[in-house]
Amino acid sequence: MTQTRRIEIFSAGCTVCDNAIQMVRNIACPSCDISILDITDTAMTKRADQIGINSVPAILIDGELAECCSGRGAEEALLRKAGIGQPLS
Repeated sequence: MTQTRRIEIFSAGCTVCDNAIQMVRNIACPSCDISILDITDTAMTKRADQIGINSVPAILIDGELAECCSGRGAEEALLRKAGIGQPLS
């Protein structure tokens, strides 16, 4: 029985996502089974929400969000700290 590492890449089809896909493909080994998932597809959007994906590209390795892809996305507290919602004068 051959064991494989399941790699899922959530992509919006943009250049940044394409670059991440290419990077993963370049470093992948024969044990890596890579799937590209279209985040614009309703089913994939729902799955991304369930997983906690806040931005793309996002990479899952054996069902776990890769460390490089977690904790991203818009955060209200940080946006407010940067001045959003505060009048200039």
